[in-house]
Amino acid sequence: MTDGVVKIGRALLSVSDKAGMADFARELASLGVELVSTGGTHKLIADAGVKVREISDLTGFPEMMDGRVKTLHPKVHGGLLAVRDNVEHKAAMEAHAIAPIDLVVVNLYPFEATVAKGADYDTIIENIDIGGPAMIRSAAKNHAFVTVIVDPADYAAVIAAIRAEGGVPYALRQRLAAKAYARTAAYDTAISTWFANEIGYQDIPYRSFAGTLREVMRYGENPHQWAGFYTTGEPRPGVSTARQVQGKTLSYNNINDTDAAFELVSEFDPRDSAAVAIIKHANPCGVAVAGNVVGAYKLALRTDPVSAFGGIVAVNREIDAKAAEEIVKVFTEVIVAPSATQEAIDIIAAKKNLRLLLTGGLADPKAAGLNVRTVAGGLLVQTRDNKNVDDTEFKVVTKKQPTAQELVDLKLAAKVAKHVKSNAIVYVRDGATVGIGAGQMSRVDSSRIASRKAEDAAEAAGITESLTKGSAVASDAFFPFADGLLAAVEAGATAVVQPGGSIRDDEVIKAADEAGIAMVFTGMRHFRH
Repeated sequence: MTDGVVKIGRALLSVSDKAGMADFARELASLGVELVSTGGTHKLIADAGVKVREISDLTGFPEMMDGRVKTLHPKVHGGLLAVRDNVEHKAAMEAHAIAPIDLVVVNLYPFEATVAKGADYDTIIENIDIGGPAMIRSAAKNHAFVTVIVDPADYAAVIAAIRAEGGVPYALRQRLAAKAYARTAAYDTAISTWFANEIGYQDIPYRSFAGTLREVMRYGENPHQWAGFYTTGEPRPGVSTARQVQGKTLSYNNINDTDAAFELVSEFDPRDSAAVAIIKHANPCGVAVAGNVVGAYKLALRTDPVSAFGGIVAVNREIDAKAAEEIVKVFTEVIVAPSATQEAIDIIAAKKNLRLLLTGGLADPKAAGLNVRTVAGGLLVQTRDNKNVDDTEFKVVTKKQPTAQELVDLKLAAKVAKHVKSNAIVYVRDGATVGIGAGQMSRVDSSRIASRKAEDAAEAAGITESLTKGSAVASDAFFPFADGLLAAVEAGATAVVQPGGSIRDDEVIKAADEAGIAMVFTGMRHFRH
C-alpha cells in the first residue's frame, strides 16, 4: 500500500447536498483534475461553467430506471477498487478500458430528512441510496490510492492539501476513509431503525445506533475522561434540539442533568399549570406546580434550597421577567424552557456563565422511543418509559379514602417519583415536593432521608414543623416490608401511592389501616437506575 501523497487526476462527483459543490468543482478543475458527474450534480457544475463529463460517457451506459442504475458499473468500481501497483489489476484495467478514479465525492440521498418530514412509505424507500454507499465503501477500502469525501466540510482541506503537496497525503486519506465508513454505518442504522419501527419488529436480531458529533467536550463526568456529544437526529424537543441563547459551552454533566430536568417537567401540561423542576446530579431536588412560573419556582426551591445551588432549572412554560429575576438570585448552571420573553432573556444575560436553552416546545412524555445503556460486552436496549400515573387507575386498598387534595398531591408525587433514581420516595404537599429521597439501597432509608431533608427545608424557611406533616407520599416501587411505609407515617404523611404487587401487600395495607392513612395502588412500577 502506498503511504505517500496521491495525485488527483480524475474525480467522480455525485452529491445530494450540493452546498459548496460548484466552487469545489471549479477549484478542482483549476488544478487540472478531470471531472465526472451524475444527474443534478453534473447540471450544477456545467451551469457554473466548469468542464465536466457525464457518468454515461465514462461507463458507456445511460442512466436508467429513474436513476436507480447509473454508477453500479465495472468502469466505476473497477476505477475505484483497482490496486494501482498490482500488475494483474493494471492489466485488467487496460484490457477493459477502465480508467482510474482518484477522488470520489458523494453525500447520500436525504433518507433521514425524508423520514423526519413524515413522508409516505414508498417515498422513504425511494430515498434509500444504493450506488452512493457502494462508491463510498469502494473508495474508502482502497484509500491507499483513492480519496473519498462524504462531507462538504472537508472540501477545503482536500483543496489545501492538493495545493500544498500536489495531492492528498495518506493520513488525510485515512481520516476521510474512517469518516466515510462511519457515515455509511449511520445511514444504514437510520434505515434499519426506521424499518424495524415501521413494521413493529422490536426484537430484530441486529441493532445499531448512530449519531453525529455535535461537539467534543473538555472532559466527561470527570476530568480524566474523554467526552463528545453526538446527536441522533430525533426531533424530540430537549437539550439536543434547543437553541442556546447564552452562556458557556455545556459540559457532559450539564447535558445529562438538563435532559433529566426537561424530561421531568415535560410530564406537566402547561395548559393546566406552570411546572418547575430543579435537578442536581440527574435527580430532582425540588418540583412544584402553580398558577405561574415564579410561584412554582419558589415552591420547588423550598424543597431543598441547599441542593438547588448549582443545579438545573427546567420550566414547562415561557419564562417571564418576574420568573427570571427570581431564578437568577440562586447560582444556577442551566435554565431550560420552551421559550422566554425578551425581558427575561435580558435579565438572564447579566449572568454571563448561566446557560439559557430554549427548546421551542415540550418533549412528548407519551412518545415511543428507545433507551440504550452500555454494559461490558453489550448494550441494554429498552423502550422509553412513556407512561405515568395518568395511565393508571387508582385502587384504594385501605379503609380510609384519600381526600380530593391528597389525590392531587399523590398524582404529583407519583409523576416526580418516576424521575427519581431508585429507590425513590417523594413527599408532596399542596402542589409541591417537600422531601425527596433518591438512590438508596433501602426504601426505608429513602423515606428517612426525604423526611430529614423536609425538616431542614422547613427550618430554612422559618416554618416550625416539618413540611411532610399532612403530605402525600409516592414510592416508585412496592414496599417490600411495612417499615418504609411506617417511616413515611412517622414523617407525617397521610396518604400513600405505590404500585403494589409485593407478597407482603397485606402486611403493608394492615400497617396503613392501623396508622389511619389512605393508600392507593397503581399497578405500575417506575424503576430508574
